[in-house]
Amino acid sequence: MAVVRHETGRIRKGDTVIVLTGKNKGKQGQVIRVVPKKDRVVVERVNMIKRHTRPSQKSQGGIVEKEAPIHLSNVAIVCPACKKAVRIGFKFHEDGTKVRYCRSCSEELDK
Repeated sequence: MAVVRHETGRIRKGDTVIVLTGKNKGKQGQVIRVVPKKDRVVVERVNMIKRHTRPSQKSQGGIVEKEAPIHLSNVAIVCPACKKAVRIGFKFHEDGTKVRYCRSCSEELDK
């Protein structure tokens, strides 16, 4: 089975994303963590699962709700200017810095 690698850096920690497919379709949230090796992201308050944990010296145990990873292809970045799900492009400034921009309104995402 071949694993398709997405270009790294397209979605980053702190970005606001919207879920495109699945049981959480339409939900928005901030990216908590990116797992590039598995092409997945963890989004705040989206794709919640229940974990049964044992009591330990650090925690009481019981049923804990936490976020599960979602595949990168199932989320899209929400542009802060146009307030909708957009595709991301890259461009270079004169000083050589690489920045992400919204393909529909050309607004830069990295300030």
